[in-house]
Amino acid sequence: MTPKAVALTIGDPNGIGPEIAVKAAVLCAEAKPDSSPILVGDEHVIRFYADKFAPGRTLTQAGTSADKRALLYHPVAALDAKAFQPGQGSPESGRATVAYVEAALDLITRGRAHCIVACPHSETNVNSAGITFSGYPSLLARLKKVPEDEVFLMLVGAGLRIVHVTLHERLFDALNRITPTLIERAIRTTIDALRNLGIPHPRLGVFGINPHAGEGGLFGDDDDRIVKPLVERLKTEGIDIEGPVGADLMLGQQGFDAFAAMYHDQGHIPIKLLAGRNSAAMSIGAGLMFSSVGHGGAFDIAGKGIADPTPVLRCIQFVAGANQFKETA
Repeated sequence: MTPKAVALTIGDPNGIGPEIAVKAAVLCAEAKPDSSPILVGDEHVIRFYADKFAPGRTLTQAGTSADKRALLYHPVAALDAKAFQPGQGSPESGRATVAYVEAALDLITRGRAHCIVACPHSETNVNSAGITFSGYPSLLARLKKVPEDEVFLMLVGAGLRIVHVTLHERLFDALNRITPTLIERAIRTTIDALRNLGIPHPRLGVFGINPHAGEGGLFGDDDDRIVKPLVERLKTEGIDIEGPVGADLMLGQQGFDAFAAMYHDQGHIPIKLLAGRNSAAMSIGAGLMFSSVGHGGAFDIAGKGIADPTPVLRCIQFVAGANQFKETA
């Protein structure tokens, strides 16, 4: 699979998404002619940044040109020109973010793209548009008509892969939602994703819910009741899995292909600490290869020309099959 098969959505058009998308497309084209991803977004937004960061390159609608140096785009009429205000998040830019993902999914349905990379969104802006949104995994679930509790986020970076059983929600609610069924779905989805990424016999580590995984009931019996019986049952099926173990202890052990975190911060903190904005977020369980950058829209620097496209390039490599998620940075 080549980068040309990647549908690259520009994220929130008033954030840094369109800038880093155009910059990444240029770098792909420079590295290998005729390998530009398909930029998905409003033409006037893409053209604004292409004029600045792709001088000498033609901006061409995908499927209409044989120019190997051209930047390809798929137009989506989602944002009025008056609402294009870099640095100013709005309901209009939030609504456009979702429209771009919908358009990218349509490209896949029509066989014009094989995978999606999404530039950063703003949950605040999308929700202000009246669209319930807690991140790309839940959005993909709705658009693909898959139950939301069957699509999970896998963060990748610094040699780690961490899947989140729960994600963007109040911690009290997340803990109350953690059941053997939900954890098992996350684990099986992770195994399928790792196999698709070229790891035929993945080894998984499962974090405990409580400190020290409860320490035999001293810090709560949730792990003994909920997690431990599930892990033991999965072992009898031949699944290579260990846990529950306290997240701090388990992260120091070697040989795991992925970890299952119980809630947002338990999984985000180690990767964001070690990999920072170079982490990548992969949505798994929706039946397609989808990755997004592990950082936000950086509205404070939007339109200033200083945003770094490196995280986008990493995501393109991931979904296009390069390095099989063997992240080292």
